[in-house]
Amino acid sequence: MPRFAANLSMMFNEIPFLDRFAAARKAGFEGVEFLFPYDWPAAELRTRLNGEGLTQALFNMPPGDWSQGERGIASLPGRQGEFRESVKKALDYAAALDCRLLHCMAGIVPAEVSLTTATAVYAANLAWAAEHAQPAGVRLVIEPINHRDMPGYFLHTQAQGAAIVEAIGRDRLGLQFDVYHVQITEGDITRRMEQFMPIIAHMQIADVPARNEPGTGEIGWSFVFRRMDALGYQGWVGCEYRPAGETTAGLGWRETFGV
Repeated sequence: MPRFAANLSMMFNEIPFLDRFAAARKAGFEGVEFLFPYDWPAAELRTRLNGEGLTQALFNMPPGDWSQGERGIASLPGRQGEFRESVKKALDYAAALDCRLLHCMAGIVPAEVSLTTATAVYAANLAWAAEHAQPAGVRLVIEPINHRDMPGYFLHTQAQGAAIVEAIGRDRLGLQFDVYHVQITEGDITRRMEQFMPIIAHMQIADVPARNEPGTGEIGWSFVFRRMDALGYQGWVGCEYRPAGETTAGLGWRETFGV
């Protein structure tokens, strides 16, 4: 049976962020993830995790200037120094939260930057980050993101992500397989899941088209969840969806799909 982690950036938005840890535990979750922890002291987040007996499954490295539309800087030339500082900051938080996976966002490549240049910068940055994360017991993950939600995002197909993982090394880098993004960009979810399972380190779910909870859209979740189990996936499955209504009221999908 999949192990679900509540995404506290998207779920339980009815209450303040720090109160969402307790809400997630009360709703039956044993793990949590979120986009970014950097607005709160790591010690405060650790206290919330400990108080509820929760595991921190994943969070993202600093993304650059989010308010100005940046979605990661790993593939952006001229930002290597800033990138390295962001790695150090993320690893400090990972140590404090005992988090073993960090998502490194690739970024939206400016129109004037060639794909060749962006690829070279991305590979060099990932190799540097992985070299520093591995001794800390942290594995980096990269996530292909669909171009409908995030136009111009550098990494957008599973095959592209897999090639980068193999180039850097499976022991240091894994694929973050988001069912929502896969369905929008490529479809054929479970075949791609089967193809890339050896390098999948983290999975996330949301239904298509509205990115709400499972059962609100077009995806056949009973089959998807069965395939996760049949393929032997042992990692966390992040619930990175926007509840269609009140979060707890929408959690009936777990019973509906027997998970």
